[in-house]
Amino acid sequence: MVIIIPMEIFLGGTNTLTELKEKIENLKRKRNALILAHNYQLDEVQEVADYVGDSFYLSKVAAEIESDVIVFCGVRFMAETAKILSPDKVVLLPEIDAGCPLADTITAENVRELKSQYPGVPVVCYVNSSVEVKAESDICCTSANAIKVVASLTGTKVIFIPDKNLGDYVAKQLPDKELILWQGCCVTHAKVKPENVTQVRERYPEAKILIHPECIPAVVKLADFVGSTSAIIRYVENSPAEVFVIGTEVGVLCKLKTACPEKQFILLHSGLICPNMKKTRRQSIYDALLNNRYEINVDETVAEKARHTLTLMLELA
Repeated sequence: MVIIIPMEIFLGGTNTLTELKEKIENLKRKRNALILAHNYQLDEVQEVADYVGDSFYLSKVAAEIESDVIVFCGVRFMAETAKILSPDKVVLLPEIDAGCPLADTITAENVRELKSQYPGVPVVCYVNSSVEVKAESDICCTSANAIKVVASLTGTKVIFIPDKNLGDYVAKQLPDKELILWQGCCVTHAKVKPENVTQVRERYPEAKILIHPECIPAVVKLADFVGSTSAIIRYVENSPAEVFVIGTEVGVLCKLKTACPEKQFILLHSGLICPNMKKTRRQSIYDALLNNRYEINVDETVAEKARHTLTLMLELA
């Protein structure tokens, strides 16, 4: 005998996505909560978020918008960033094991070793890093403002951590700067190879190919446009082109299709899916608000140092 278990059981009783959305709205009002979602989140998550964007945009929102609770639909370093910038708010990460392999490539001890090797050289840390790494750095950046941040520093040498591909892209835009790169990378973006770009160019010759700078340099070189997720979205909105090949995580297609339903989008590589970003579901958000899970706390001594690097970045904006 085959027993069929209704899907509703896995959604918490009889909850459908629509019912969960209503319950989330009710809990948000009761708790004065704000839901932030990264562009790489599932559609069902983005659809219930108050703000959707890239790391830079969400960092500003976390610092500026009044609320008692922030539910951060992303990965751990993003929730940590929100807590650092809003220490008096309750910050919840709906899936506690949503991490970032890129952030895990470097530790605070690694940064201290780099600083001892290159005394006096400023350290720029990509926001995709732990709070401890941020605390050891001089200023933070995101893919949206990395060039501006590095250009703002005096001197010619800069230590750039942890993404070597983003660092290579920044270095090419600022030939007067010498960037010392940590050898970390985003495993999702690194899947894209030059032959993937060549093949899609042949198949869709009319398409504009848009690439995230976390991709390897040989791929970035072949793009029609290189930029952060927010920059890619703006490019599509302002371009007269009708077909676009998207070289970043698949989640960004949700916003692109909503903003430009008349345009066609092709994902550059089928592997452009971040498993950590896809852990959060609508049920996760509901559970987070209902049960106050999982609350993110940061040691204030470390947070104070990390806050300085983030504040400097935001002030440049």
